[in-house]
Amino acid sequence: MRIESISLPVNNPLIADYKNNFKKIEDKFEYNPSDGHVWKQRSDYISSHTYNRDGLVEVLTALNDRYGASEPVFANINKLKKEQASVVVGGQQAGLLTGPLYTVHKIISILQLARQQEADLGVPVVPLFWIAGEDHDFAEINHIFLNKNKKMEKIQAETSVNERKSITDLEFNQKDIENWLGTVFHNLNETEYSLALYHRLKEMIQSSGSYSDFFGKLIHQLFPSEGLILLDAHDPEIRKLESRYFAEMIEHNEEIAEGVYSMEQKNKQQGYPLELDTSIEDAHLFYHDQGERVLLVRNETGGYTGKKGEITLTKQQLMTTAENQPWLLSNNVVTRPLMQECLLPVLAFIGGPGEITYWSALKPGFDALNLEMPPVVPRLSFTLLDKKSEQRLDRLEIDMKEAVEEGTVGRKLSWLSSTGVPPLNDLAEEVKKEMETIHQPLKQKAAELSPELGELAQKNLKYIHQSVEFLEKRMNKHLEDKYRDQLAVFDELNLLLHPNNGLQERMWSVVPWLNNYGMALFAELNARQLTFESGHYVVKV
Repeated sequence: MRIESISLPVNNPLIADYKNNFKKIEDKFEYNPSDGHVWKQRSDYISSHTYNRDGLVEVLTALNDRYGASEPVFANINKLKKEQASVVVGGQQAGLLTGPLYTVHKIISILQLARQQEADLGVPVVPLFWIAGEDHDFAEINHIFLNKNKKMEKIQAETSVNERKSITDLEFNQKDIENWLGTVFHNLNETEYSLALYHRLKEMIQSSGSYSDFFGKLIHQLFPSEGLILLDAHDPEIRKLESRYFAEMIEHNEEIAEGVYSMEQKNKQQGYPLELDTSIEDAHLFYHDQGERVLLVRNETGGYTGKKGEITLTKQQLMTTAENQPWLLSNNVVTRPLMQECLLPVLAFIGGPGEITYWSALKPGFDALNLEMPPVVPRLSFTLLDKKSEQRLDRLEIDMKEAVEEGTVGRKLSWLSSTGVPPLNDLAEEVKKEMETIHQPLKQKAAELSPELGELAQKNLKYIHQSVEFLEKRMNKHLEDKYRDQLAVFDELNLLLHPNNGLQERMWSVVPWLNNYGMALFAELNARQLTFESGHYVVKV
């Protein structure tokens, strides 16, 4: 494995300022992670605050035992009993087979930063991954994409669920997911790792009671000795620990909502992208009514109503729920970071570009609860490159940065032109211009005879253009057929490095890589020392 860094453009203006011009957006965040002094400052802040460490250790131990965690995980959980101990945290939904590659990239980022800060600070810093089990968008997690028929195709689990339930609460039909796994492997090349990998994943499915369980078991097997702690945010025992924090969020609900809304409007006026699109009435809390997740808004009486009118609760009823049945409540994207800060001694939060963009509106929410927003660190980003593709890039003299940033479609067209065939598009345009010149006297004479004949002449010219375009397409098709094999190489590289005009990590799954290189691949990547100053890493496997 060889790793090199490349610099990619940042298209999100807020992220560009966050990385390169922090002064411009410092009012939106508590800490500048590029300032080396913030880590000691934040660590001291954590040491001066009280957390329910014993309760947290007990619940995390039970959860990670259920996921089949190894001894280093439990050792890290026990470190949390120390008042100086902190966590580096990031999270994601419980996607099937972990979902897109960026989930694993986020985990590697958490592991890397925790390891670096523990060494620098000389106090326990443990990695923790927050499984967003309370999310209910099953369509976001029920599939992966695979390279099939020379394009990325969605391989989706065919199973029936109540899509208003949280992911952790959904019925986990083991047979349906086993069948889906069979379909996934049917679309993979068989390698020396395939059979063992398939049976290992099948065993995980058979021993899982939920999508969060399956996700947790796989993550622990991908990173067996790194000590990564997993937390399912929708576990009832976690909810019990959150009881008093829900009450605080209800008590300060209006202040949180108004502050976040105001900051969002400020961001919008400054030209930054709007990720949340909140309103002042949003409660930013869910109530679980008969197993279904209902988004709450504040009503004119000071109480709370389902956004679609499903239920109505007084403020006192909601406070009583928080005290006695906190498992009936859950957070949305605004209050989840606040709950995370209440529950955990957070040294840093690891986020992707979208997360950091919406975090930029959350500082007023932290202020409303008298909390400090932790340092927010952009996650690491990777592109995986196999040996065959690396050789093809070298042979075609395509720069890796160019291929990741722009794809290889432009290079394909340049190559086709270099075969000695004239650019057909240019040739066709020239022919159309000449035909228009020749046709002009005829069109002019027709218009003189009558307006109707003038219109007919214009249509006639349009038909001539269409005939030329038809011939151009047929000629292009002939060339593509003639050079099919050579052009296919460009298409395959584009699919690998720039699928759907974006980064590999947003569409590709871990599965083809595990199938080709084994379960230890991502742990091996994490074993390298990586810096957060790099824009993007290319991993040559």
